[in-house]
Amino acid sequence: MKTAFANPGLYIRRRITNTLFVVLSFAAAVFGLVWLGLILYALLRAGITAFGPHIFTMPTPPPGMEGGLSNAILGSVIMSVLAVAAGTPIGLFAGTYLAEYGRHHRFSFFVRFVNDILLSAPSIVIGLFVYEVVVRRMGHFSAIAGAVSLTVIVIPVVVRTTENMLLLVPNGLREAATALGAPRNFVIKAVTWKAARAGIMTGVLLAIARISGETAPLLFTSLGNNFSSSDLTQPIDSLPTRIFNFAMSPYDDWHALAWAGALLVTATVLVLSIAARLLEKKQRT
Repeated sequence: MKTAFANPGLYIRRRITNTLFVVLSFAAAVFGLVWLGLILYALLRAGITAFGPHIFTMPTPPPGMEGGLSNAILGSVIMSVLAVAAGTPIGLFAGTYLAEYGRHHRFSFFVRFVNDILLSAPSIVIGLFVYEVVVRRMGHFSAIAGAVSLTVIVIPVVVRTTENMLLLVPNGLREAATALGAPRNFVIKAVTWKAARAGIMTGVLLAIARISGETAPLLFTSLGNNFSSSDLTQPIDSLPTRIFNFAMSPYDDWHALAWAGALLVTATVLVLSIAARLLEKKQRT
């Protein structure tokens, strides 16, 4: 049997192929980083000039007047908190079922399949679905409808992360607790959940990061509001929809506020992503 060292031509071809593969991979990584750097540079250059305390303290202004994005930030916070509060328990228990109770059941394969569809489904489709189910039945747009659409986005992220993190917990921990006479639900609550706590929190942070910049579902559900509002049954503003509306306008001052809002959303997603990575690293170590 000939080896690469016994056949110099084969050895050279393998080295060339490996070098070409490494060069192409490095070039692709650099290409992606260059565009990311250009996007961040454009955000910083255009957004930092309009960024200031007034962004958080003043509502959206009419054209030509000074203002901020306080009502949009408030609306985004309200709907995101409601979505996380509703979606996290559902995702946590669904992921726990998949990892602990129904790991090899046929129903679990069906749940995973549906969860994968929800993970990859365009958010505008989710917005249209919630519009038909919630908005049309209520007769008007509302913060509740916006929170529901964001909840549908949160759930599959938490389900996938919870299942993966629980599967990383060694079976020896479960067996040791069971050997002491602990019931299965207590083992899950006191052992596996505790061991996978950092990973589960990673999933929650990733879900928050994903819904932070969602615009399409909110256009069909919460619509927007030019004034500050905390009424969940009425239309409410959000940062992504406000950015969209201001960016499409012909007014330069609104464009500046749109850049400032985009910078705020990007910074929020960046911070949440870094925190999620740190928690994930802690979970694996």
